[in-house]
Amino acid sequence: MVTKKELPACPVATTVQIIGSKWKLLIIRNLMERPWRFNELKNDLEGISQKVLSDSLRSMEEDGIIVRNVYPEVPPKVEYSLTELGKSMRPILDAMAAWGTEYKASRN
Repeated sequence: MVTKKELPACPVATTVQIIGSKWKLLIIRNLMERPWRFNELKNDLEGISQKVLSDSLRSMEEDGIIVRNVYPEVPPKVEYSLTELGKSMRPILDAMAAWGTEYKASRN
């Protein structure tokens, strides 16, 4: 986990550092809907490698954005879901979706 001292002075740079990658944003988008299992995310996010997905999930867990829930079953069931901090990013993703929709409409 990044300490407060290690975060950039600029709040925009802080946000980009925490969720700035394409894959992290798409993972968060999916987790806004419901909890997902690793293979569900891997299959839904076309082009993501297993390593990048694993690293992204681990990083977001360390940053307090997601939680990894392990259920005591055989075989083990693991689901990823957003924490309250992660859910607080909904307005950011909603704004990005609205902007993307407007941009696509203006390109026709």
